[in-house]
Amino acid sequence: MDIRQQLARNLRRLRQDRRLSQEAFADEVGIHRTYVSDLERGARNPTILIIQKLAHYLEVTPGKLLDPD
Repeated sequence: MDIRQQLARNLRRLRQDRRLSQEAFADEVGIHRTYVSDLERGARNPTILIIQKLAHYLEVTPGKLLDPD
């Protein structure tokens, strides 16, 4: 599986586990909702800084976002 797809699956699962919409999650993290959507579809290549922001808000390590299930 492509690393973008791993990130997409993990990000979507962790966001949904917290019962957050893409919009609410994006607002909290400080990024645009369409960017979250693109990430969750594997359509974007986020920078390491974005991965760090996402992980920090989700209270996981950046590696957890990239790990295969």
